[in-house]
Amino acid sequence: MVKVWLVAITALILFVGCGKEPEEFNKPAEYWYDKMVTAVSNGSLEKADSYFSSLQSEHVSSPLLSEATMIMAQAHMAHDEYLLAEHFLNEYIRRYATPEGREYAEFLKIKSKFLALPNPGRDQGLIDDTLKGVESFKVMYPHSTYMPLVNSMETQLQLARGVLNEQIAQLYDRLGKPKGALYYRSIAPVTWINKSEVVNANVPWYREIFEGDGSSSWYDFLIPKTRSVISMDDNESK
Repeated sequence: MVKVWLVAITALILFVGCGKEPEEFNKPAEYWYDKMVTAVSNGSLEKADSYFSSLQSEHVSSPLLSEATMIMAQAHMAHDEYLLAEHFLNEYIRRYATPEGREYAEFLKIKSKFLALPNPGRDQGLIDDTLKGVESFKVMYPHSTYMPLVNSMETQLQLARGVLNEQIAQLYDRLGKPKGALYYRSIAPVTWINKSEVVNANVPWYREIFEGDGSSSWYDFLIPKTRSVISMDDNESK
């Protein structure tokens, strides 16, 4: 009976031990690179990050690091992990980029931030930050082959910012705060397009219930109809 238990315990230990991936270190750069690429192709980005870290720490001067860094940036972008994508792009620009590679990486940074805005009305700061990146890119690379795509993203971002600012201004109108409304209507107004031609994005019904259409919301009855002393114009408060 004791022998049976010993055999069972031994088998269990072996089974558990085989289930864990053995710790690996001191491998050639090509080994880590191949493991990273395989993990990326399988969608295992956590493993890919680990293999990349091993490549970077064990082979600081490897010529494979430049390409590996760009692969990780694009892999995280493809999986909607835009902050990690930007991290790898910044690392690529700082350490490895040629002039042509830097231009491409800067373009990808703009694209990554643009794709991170599925609901522009929820992140005004990111819209402004992305537009600043667009302006810098256009100054640095006025003849870039990526310029048509950059211009397209810029147009959509400007429209999104214009719509968002107008929605905020309308909210201040309903709150009886004309100064706030005037301020938001004065922020980079989209003067080169007719407002009547702008079609707002379709908002899913489950979001529209809470967010409204910018001109009214289901919670309008909760907003005070009287104007507070703080919200009055200077002339009115004197």
